Amino acid sequence: MPSPTASRAARLRAAAGAIAVLGVCACFLLAGCSSASPSAAPAPGTAQHAAMSGPGVTGAPAVAPSAAAGQPRLTGLAASQSIIYTASLTVRAADVRAAASRAAGRATAAGGYVSSESTRANHAHPAQATVFIQLKIPVASYQATLATLASTLGTRLSLSQQAQDVTLTVADVSSRVASAQAAIAALRGLLARAGTVSSLLAVQDQINAEEANLEALLSQQRALSHATSYGTVSVLLVSRRPPPAGHPVKITGGFAGGLAAGWHALRQLASWLLTGIGAVLPFTAFVAAAIFLGFRGRRWLARRRSGPAQPAD
Repeated sequence: MPSPTASRAARLRAAAGAIAVLGVCACFLLAGCSSASPSAAPAPGTAQHAAMSGPGVTGAPAVAPSAAAGQPRLTGLAASQSIIYTASLTVRAADVRAAASRAAGRATAAGGYVSSESTRANHAHPAQATVFIQLKIPVASYQATLATLASTLGTRLSLSQQAQDVTLTVADVSSRVASAQAAIAALRGLLARAGTVSSLLAVQDQINAEEANLEALLSQQRALSHATSYGTVSVLLVSRRPPPAGHPVKITGGFAGGLAAGWHALRQLASWLLTGIGAVLPFTAFVAAAIFLGFRGRRWLARRRSGPAQPAD
């Protein structure tokens, strides 16, 4: 029968062996979990999963528009906010064309440009001329340039500003661009291992679809980059109001007030009478000439009918 010391040593050696086996199993389990994570394992339906199914591909792999489905959309979150700035400014100016030229000069000096301009002129009523000009100004000098435009072009009538935060949209589009590029790279690798002509054509069609999707995403990314780099200022320039045609007569009490009112009424009456006479005079002259000619013609006809007078016996 073994001694207690020998049995205790045997139990210790067995426990140590069990601990070692458990450690090895834990290592294998950790390695398996890390290899099965979404960032390393290809999702079913992706190009990587299709490539692992063997070289003899018989159908086109169905790649989703965002190929890396296991990756989070917002991994490329921008370090700073992406904001779209817009403003609408209405100014009354004595010379709208000169004011529009000054506004374009301010934008150019700040590093921007004029994106659109339209002019509506009324030669019969110059006071109704308007100019609409849209300016693109770099975000770094947007606020300073807007303040200068509002204070130097003329009399400011209205000013409104808006700021739209598109940080999440920019990050989402950037992530989708990266996913599309990764999907195209994986499909190109799969294209080199396609076993049949039908598989080759199917993979090429999928590549073309992914490239079209990538071009649309890149266009959206460029548009967002431009919109967040330049603020938009829409300036409406209107002409000054013309002075009133006549000032109303202020009537006061007393003799002087009555005299002024009577004189004003007399001038108005004389103006109305002269206007009426001027309007009727051409018709009066025509009617008088017609009456005179008719009277002379009647006398002439009467003399013709009576004939020469007979002398008396």
